Parts: sequence; structure tokens; C-alpha cells
Amino acid sequence: MASRVQIDEGTEDKGGMWALDQKLDQPMDEEAGRLRNMYREKKVSALLVLRLAFQSLGVVYGDLGTSPLYVFYNTFPHGIKDTEDVIGALSLVIYSLTLIPLLKYVFVVCRANDGGQGGTFALYSLLCRHANIHTIPNQHRTDKELTTYSRAKFHEHSFAAKTKKWLEGTAFRKNAILILVLLGTCMVIGDGILTPAISVLSASGGIKLDHPNMSNGVVVLVAVVILIGLFSMQHFGTDRVGWLFAPIVLTWFLLIGGIGIFNIITYGSTVLKAFSPVYIYRYFKRGGRDGWTSLGGIMLSITGTEALFADLSHFPVPAVQLAFTLVVFPCLLLAYSGQAAYLMKNQAHVSDAFYRSIPDSIYWPMFIIATAAAVVASQATISATFSIIKQALALGCFPRVKVVHTSKKFLGQIYIPDINWVLMILCIAVTAGFKNKSQIGNAYGTAVVIVMLVTTLLMILIMLLVWRCHWILVLIFTALSLLVECTYFSAVLFKVDQGGWVPLVIAAAFLLIMYIWHYGTVKRYEFEMHSKVSMAWILGLGPSLGLVRVPGIGLVYTELASGVPHIFSHFITNLPAIHSVVVFVCVKYLPVYTVPEEERFLVKRIGPKSFHMFRCVARYGYKDLHKKDDNFEKKLFDNLFMFVRLESMMDGFSDSDEYSLYGQQTERSRDCLLNDNVDNVDTTLSSVSDSIVPVRSPGKGQSTIRSSGQTTDGDEMEFMNNCRDAGVVHILGNTVVRAGRDSRFYKKIAVDYVYAFLRKICRENSVIFNVPHESLLNVGQIFYV
Repeated sequence: MASRVQIDEGTEDKGGMWALDQKLDQPMDEEAGRLRNMYREKKVSALLVLRLAFQSLGVVYGDLGTSPLYVFYNTFPHGIKDTEDVIGALSLVIYSLTLIPLLKYVFVVCRANDGGQGGTFALYSLLCRHANIHTIPNQHRTDKELTTYSRAKFHEHSFAAKTKKWLEGTAFRKNAILILVLLGTCMVIGDGILTPAISVLSASGGIKLDHPNMSNGVVVLVAVVILIGLFSMQHFGTDRVGWLFAPIVLTWFLLIGGIGIFNIITYGSTVLKAFSPVYIYRYFKRGGRDGWTSLGGIMLSITGTEALFADLSHFPVPAVQLAFTLVVFPCLLLAYSGQAAYLMKNQAHVSDAFYRSIPDSIYWPMFIIATAAAVVASQATISATFSIIKQALALGCFPRVKVVHTSKKFLGQIYIPDINWVLMILCIAVTAGFKNKSQIGNAYGTAVVIVMLVTTLLMILIMLLVWRCHWILVLIFTALSLLVECTYFSAVLFKVDQGGWVPLVIAAAFLLIMYIWHYGTVKRYEFEMHSKVSMAWILGLGPSLGLVRVPGIGLVYTELASGVPHIFSHFITNLPAIHSVVVFVCVKYLPVYTVPEEERFLVKRIGPKSFHMFRCVARYGYKDLHKKDDNFEKKLFDNLFMFVRLESMMDGFSDSDEYSLYGQQTERSRDCLLNDNVDNVDTTLSSVSDSIVPVRSPGKGQSTIRSSGQTTDGDEMEFMNNCRDAGVVHILGNTVVRAGRDSRFYKKIAVDYVYAFLRKICRENSVIFNVPHESLLNVGQIFYV
């Protein structure tokens, strides 16, 4: 009875143990329902929606709201030839804002969030849950039982089922979707470079209006100083100053809306004719090719729309929709209409139309607010870049970099030092290199329209597989989206040589890095899979594994969620001893935004009890973080010991793998590992420490630890506790990938140089899991592809 109480208390303190087979450890209906409700989108009160809508202004709409600073200048870089062109351009802006941000994103795309998370990788994770298109096959049926692993079911003969079968048909289609997602991600990174450049440079341009003789170099210098300050403050996070963002952006929207009304009243309401789409037709008929290429400037009016979706994270969709329809959309329409009214009377002022149209009495307050709004817009885009790189990292598509958690309240607020400084250098290079809003605007437009095209293509699959929409609705959405976006894309192609090449070069560089890293990751996993040790060989060694079982626990880290890794066979064939308890630890990321703490660890036993071998799988979502204060080793042992206690209560079932979590049959290895001559594998062994560093054990000593590892059921917990006191060693596999001798030259460059360099500069797993240096053992092996 006492042991039963102890188990219950441990379960309550350390989280539910999802380690036994479903038949033996099904969660109670009440408990499972409570867990699912925690991660389901909750209905919120009207008052709370209003408050969240206000807060979303500072996080979601900063980028979209600063577009009036530079749209008309980029639309008419060579001046306005006819006042009717202003009405035509305004008409294009009005209908662009209506079709793309309002109808497509706010009311359609935002509904495709993954548990509140937005961005291209959120869409990709949704698709991975509904179709087997994940390129790293490390998932298991038990992953689908997570409370956050929601997915729709469809009839096997439905159009969705046919689409799913078509996607899963070939590896080429899976890779094509991955490259599409990576392309969208790279363009978002490009946004993270170009948004601060154009926003801050445009806001700083207001200084020159009051001092006409000031050189453009001074404006660029001011912008560069602001950018350096902005990126240097990133490590503090937005938590401390985030409360200022919403009031700043709300003030900005109200001011530009009010100035717009003032200008319409002052300079005439003729511009309101732009609400008629007839003026779009007249604009193109009159302008010809110049009118068509000016769409690159009009495109800037909807920049920030993709950031709207990427920054969705902490706000419910109704709050985002409310903020856009009540504040953002009307204020932007008034701002553009007011600028157009001013330009109808002052055509020569198109280069700085925003600041020229501001009444003199509020010019300097408006300049300060504009600069603050530009900083907020830049911050939102930089945060979105950090977030999407974290998602790429979790899904094996980006080198391991340091991720810092900047807020105790909000999980999504992170800072990535390496990426921050790369963004800063590139941002300053773009600002100082181009020196004007026109070329940066051309680059910005190219990046944004490509991200939108990627989102449209992914949304087609979401509507078919996840939402199971009728094909006619999918066709209407596709036709309208592609009609607008392909039109803009054709326009920005004319400006590739005028700055539009910048995001293409940036995207190509990041895409190359991400794809090569992913290729190496997949190949390493395939090697682990193909060379894993058969259970028959392990069982044939007996309880002592043919070695001396020394006191202590060995944690063997592997990428395999099932089977015994090759590094273990290499380890025990080269060293004459192994620890009394061996735990194979697998850390894997799933296509879900988070894995609840109580469902994170899965434990099973490998072989008979006398072997004292276990497997522990730690599962994470793409938003989860390994924080420094996370004691990974302690949590792992808590769950391991809980598994042993629960297992001891079910002795009738505890004599084989049958009840284990995975319950799979013994798998046969493709390669025979009984001899040391393994084809294509050159193995080496390196140790960080010469010996196991023991920890002082209790007064009981170590008398219960036997070299053979034999214990009874009653004292296994005591045995394992004594082993833990004796010392814990972390054994990490270090598989080095090399191109084969017959490989083509580009493959040798990609694998032997680029991938090897990325592996060298990225963070080690030992740092990520806070493994003490003195208890680390690296086992290296070379694999030729």
C-alpha cells in the first residue's frame, strides 16, 4: 500500500508516464479529455478578444502599417506624368489590400494555423501529419496519440485520399514540397534583412525634408546607427519593451488615418473615384509597360502580410481579424487616399510624399512616431525570422545554432545570436550599398511575392488534405490568388537588375545551406537505420553482454527511435567493459508545435530484465526549447525510474518486450555486425575523459551491484539508484559523412566541404543537453555516401 502511494505521488509530481503499452497504460478518459482541452483553441470572451486585438497591433501589423512611408515613391520613381496615374495607382493599392491581406490572409490563411503557430513550416507540419511526406522517417504510431497531434480523417476513396496517395507516391514529390517550404523560409529570412533596411531608411529620410541641403549619406548614416542599436538590443528580448509596441502602432495608425482625412478634405475628394476598378484598366492602358512594371511599387503596399501570418503565435484568429478590419484596413485606406489627394496637387513631391503631406504643426511628433513604428515593424520581422529558423532547426533543415529563451512568460520569444549578427551585417550592407528606397523596394517586393506564391501552393494542399474542401472552392481560391500574385511576380521580374537580385542571392545562399544540411542529416539517419544491431546478436551475448559490467549508468545517444545503434556494437567490441545499466536515448522532433511535458518521455526495456538495458525517447515540437534551466538528465531518470516502478507492479507482463511502448518485433539489421569489417564504414573512437568520474555513493556502498547485472525484481530500483550514484557517462555518436570516391565533384564539394564546415561550426549535442565535459564520451565513425 505504501509503494502504491509513492507511485501516485511520483506520477503527480513528475508527469504522466506514457511508457507502457496501450493495453496496459491507457490514460483515463477524464484525464485524457482534460489534456486535450488544454491544447485546444479555447473560446474567449468578447472583452478578452478586444484586449488581444489591441496587443496584436504591436506584434502582427507593424510591418504592414509602415508601408505608406515608401509605396508611392517606389511606384513613381521617375515622377508622375499624369494625375490620373495617381488615381489608378491608388485603385490598385485599394484592391490589393482587399484581396491579399483582407480576404486571403486574414480570413483564409490565418485559419490554417498549427495550434496558433503560423508560417511556412507550420503549414508543412500540418501536411506532414496528414500525409507521409516527412523526409526523415523517425515517426511512430504512438506519436499520433499526442494531445497536440491533431489531424483530420478522410474516406479512403475521397479526393483528399487520392491527393495523399499522390504526394506519398515518390521521393521526388516529397523533396519538391520540402524545397518549396525551404524557399519560402529563405524569402522570410530575406524579409528579415530588407524590412529593417527600407523601414528605418524611409523613416530617417524625414530629417532631410527639414534640412534640404543635407547629403543623402547623413540619412544613411543615421539609419545605420539605428539598425546597429536595434540588432544590439535583441538579446534583451521584446518582453521588457513589448508593452510599448501596441500603443506605438495604434498611435501610428490613428495618426496616418487622421492625416489622410485631413488631406482628403484639404486637397479634394477626387481620389475617392479610385474605389472604382475602372481606373485600374485605364491605368494599364495609358501606362503600357511602365504601368505594368510600376506594380513592383504597388506590391509594397501589402508587404508585411506574410509576417502577419508568421507572427500569429500568441493571438487567437478572431483578435487578429478584428484588429485588421476595425483599425488597420480603414486607416491604411485613409492614409493612401490622403497621400494620393496631396499628390494630385503636388506631383513634384512624390519622392517624399509621406512627410510632405504631414501638417507642419505635427511634423516632428510624427517623425518620432514614424521612426518608432519603423523600429517596431523591424522588430516584428526579426522575431519572425528567429521563429522560422527555430522551426527549420527542429525539423532538421538548419544547422544547430544557439537559441536563447528571452521571456519566462512567452515561449515564442527567442533570440538566436549567430543569426542576429548575420542579419545585422547583411541589413547594413543593403542599406549602405543601395542608399535609396527604390532599389531596396524592388528587392523587398521580389522577396514578398515569392513567399506569397509559396503560401498559396501550400494552402492548396491544406484545403484538400486538412480542410477537405470541395475542389470548386479550392479552384476559386487558387485562381484568385495566383491571378493577383503571378501578375505581381511578372512585374517584379522586370526589376531583377534594379535591386531585385538581392533577395534571390540571399535566398539561394540560405537554401543551399539548408538543403545540404538536410541532405547530410537524412544520410546520417539512413546510415544509422541500415547499420543497427540485431536484437538476436544482443541476446546472444548474454546478460553481461560478453563484457565486465562496471558500476554506473551509460546514456548512449542515438537518432534511432527503435533498434540498437551501430555505435554501441563498435563501443563494446573495442572496450572490454560496459556500464551496469545502459539507456539508449533518442531525442526527436515531431511535426507538432509543442509536446506537453507529461507526454515528452517514452520508455521501454530492451531484452530481458537481467540485461538492464532501456530505451528512452524524448519528443519535442518545433516550438519547444532546451532551456538552460531544463535538467534533461534528471527528467530522463525520473521517467526511467517511474517506468521501472510501474513495471514492477505488473510482474505478470514484465518478462519480455511484449508490453513495451513500441511493441515491435525484433528487427533484423541489414548489415552483419558480428565482424569488424563493415563495408563503407571506417570507425574511430575518441574519449573526452580517460575514465568514468564516480560520484560519492551513500553509505550503503555498492554491494548490490554485481558485474553480471543480475538482480531480482524487488531490488532493481535500489540497484539502479546505486548505479546512478556510482556515476553517469554520456556516450555520444559522432557520425562523419564523406562523399564516396566515385562521387561527382559537386557532391564532394557539398558533402566534404560545405556540410563538414557546417558540422564544425554548429553547436554540439553535448552543449544542447548540458552534458558535463568530464562525463562525456564521443564515439566517432565515418560513413561514405
